[in-house]
Amino acid sequence: MTPPRRIPLRVYGMSGIDVNAYLLPGVNVDFEEIEFRNVGLAVLTAAPAASANPLELNFYLSGPRHDGAVPPCDWPGALHIITSRFAEKERKFWASSLTIVHFDKVREIAYRPWAVNTIPRRFCTALAFVSDGLKHPVHYSIGEDTGMAGSMYGVEWCVAGLDRNWAYAPNCKMARP
Repeated sequence: MTPPRRIPLRVYGMSGIDVNAYLLPGVNVDFEEIEFRNVGLAVLTAAPAASANPLELNFYLSGPRHDGAVPPCDWPGALHIITSRFAEKERKFWASSLTIVHFDKVREIAYRPWAVNTIPRRFCTALAFVSDGLKHPVHYSIGEDTGMAGSMYGVEWCVAGLDRNWAYAPNCKMARP
């Protein structure tokens, strides 16, 4: 049996030109339910991973340094952000004058519910008294370094029944852990 014909290829990969790459013409390839007859098959070699070059060695990427100090659910800053952004959203996008008048039954439902090295978040729920006289559950999270440019606490929130653009649909489920 004669060895199959190898046609050299010039292929450029992540590590430069692959000098060992070649084409095998007229190959029959059989998988479980798929067959390819008389096709050209490119054979490439995988180079081992290379170490960092001297320029890359000068940069130390330490990763996140979270201390896990997240304010409690009744932190006035978080409740103020929810109140003001809710009023702004209703006014700007829904032509509504609804506002949150008061919060009640504020409580934590989870703290850092995911893996250890994820961004620390405190998940909370409360009952919001809205200016139309109705009460709506509010689900929110306070995250470390998730605010403006990663420099302060960030608050993600959803008022059940008033998530008009379905950002946290269904029924604010995506705002909970």
